[in-house]
Amino acid sequence: MTCQMVFHNGNCLNTKKPYARSCKLCIEGCPHQAISEFRELNTRQCTECGVCMAVCPSDGFADQTMDKLHDYLFHAEDVILSCPKAIPLGFEIPCIGMLDRDSWMTLMLLAKDKPAKIITGVCADCTDRQACASSVETFKQIHSDWPEHPVIQIQVRPDKGDTIESGNSEGVAQNSVGQTNSQIGWRQKSREKIEEWLPSMAADEAYAIPKSRQWLIEAFEASSEEKIPFHTISIADSCTNCGVCAAICPQGALQKREERNPDPIRLDPTKEEKITSLRLIYEPQKCVQCHRCLETCRSQALEFNYKPLTHRFLTGKILIHEGSPKYCSQCGKRIFDNGELCLVCATSDPESRGFFSL
Repeated sequence: MTCQMVFHNGNCLNTKKPYARSCKLCIEGCPHQAISEFRELNTRQCTECGVCMAVCPSDGFADQTMDKLHDYLFHAEDVILSCPKAIPLGFEIPCIGMLDRDSWMTLMLLAKDKPAKIITGVCADCTDRQACASSVETFKQIHSDWPEHPVIQIQVRPDKGDTIESGNSEGVAQNSVGQTNSQIGWRQKSREKIEEWLPSMAADEAYAIPKSRQWLIEAFEASSEEKIPFHTISIADSCTNCGVCAAICPQGALQKREERNPDPIRLDPTKEEKITSLRLIYEPQKCVQCHRCLETCRSQALEFNYKPLTHRFLTGKILIHEGSPKYCSQCGKRIFDNGELCLVCATSDPESRGFFSL
């Protein structure tokens, strides 16, 4: 059978930049154990609940209908999302479990200008209730961080098989989707048809910023002066200016800018060219909060907190740190801690050997 969920290998953080502790959020988060260690989907076990999408920070897993969902959200006069167990209104999604934080916030921003509604069945009776519960927890967290957000209506209206007329009466939004699809060229239609037969073709797609983040930025653009809570990074004074956080970032959200000052007097090739200044530039829109930078920071100078950001800051480049790397006072080699000597000089000095002495 064909599965709507597709694994985009090029989007996976493990592919973008291999890491000692590989990301397994999709495997660990799947309530049906349908994902193997090699990110292969067992279509017999997969219910397309979307948890793998919601927990993956970089769109490693994605639903094939995401582009159609985008067109519906931004072009429909009223936004109505329904699950397969609910009465058939608006745009059907596999489960609200597919909604991550950015998706929820996109809906909230769209709800400022048009009604936004989610219709579900009885989630307690559904095999995907764990997926639903996970997404609800995400919604609660957003509500806690942003209590004044625009209202999204959530209704429980299970499909009992007798709601065809009401479905037609409120299905105006579906017509807008049909009109959008009718404008798609025959080449695109042919590609979509082939992708239904060969899902692996869609799996070759790769992009730098997850689609739900792209949607959030697009919806937020209309409210350029407003602020929304965003999980952003900050750096403490204990930073040793090693630059490892920028080197380890798989998204390129952290970048380092170095200024070098070679000493023309020293012609010894064994001496290092010194870095006089190191700047760390942060691009929030690229950051997927994978926390690799936190895990690799020896000085524990990094921290993530929710901060109110405008559209300008969310899509811009922010200077979050500026400092100067340290060099060994004895040999001139670069050091990556708060000491004065490198490890070699510290252990070769009889007065400073400490626990290295026998």
